[in-house]
Amino acid sequence: MSEETATLGGGCFWCLEAVFKDLRGVNAVMSGYAGGQMANPDYRSVCGGNTGHAEVVQVKFDSDALSYGDLLRVFFAIHDPTTRNRQGNDVGTQYRSIIMAHDDLQAATAGIVIKEISDAKIWGPAPLVTELVPMPTFYPAEEEHHDYFARNPFTGYCQVVVAPKVAKFRKQFTDRLK
Repeated sequence: MSEETATLGGGCFWCLEAVFKDLRGVNAVMSGYAGGQMANPDYRSVCGGNTGHAEVVQVKFDSDALSYGDLLRVFFAIHDPTTRNRQGNDVGTQYRSIIMAHDDLQAATAGIVIKEISDAKIWGPAPLVTELVPMPTFYPAEEEHHDYFARNPFTGYCQVVVAPKVAKFRKQFTDRLK
C-alpha cells in the first residue's frame, strides 16, 4: 500500500468528510482548517470569516487503489467549483473551493484535472474558481466535527445539505463505493 494525503476544501467539511469516507481507497478523513493567518484556529473563529482559513478535509488514501486524479474528479463532482466563497447557503471565504497540493506532482495533477473539468463544461459555462495552492499548515477541527454526519444524520443541516451530497455521490460513483 502506498498512502498519500490530499487536502481539499469545497464548502462545509462535514459534507466532504461524509462523501470521502464512503470512497474505496480512502483510509481516513480528518476535518480541519488550513490556509489562514491565525495559529490554532477554532470553529467559531473560522466561521467568523476573519482568519483566512478554509474548512478542509485531509484525506489519507491508498494511491495503488485510488489515484489522486480520480480523487479530484470525485471532489469536483460533489461541490460547485464555480461559486467563489460559497456552497449553497454557506457563504464566506471559509467555504471556498480549494486544492492544497502537498507536492509538485499533486499540483501538476490538479492543474490537469482542473483543465479537464473546465474543458468538459461539467458545471456549464461558468469558469472554475477553485484555488490551487501549496499545502499550508493544517489544524484538525475540534472533536465534535469529526464523523459529524455519521453521528448526527437527522439534524436539519445534515438532512438538507449533507445527505443529498452523499446520495448524489453514491448514485454517480456506485462502482467506487466501499
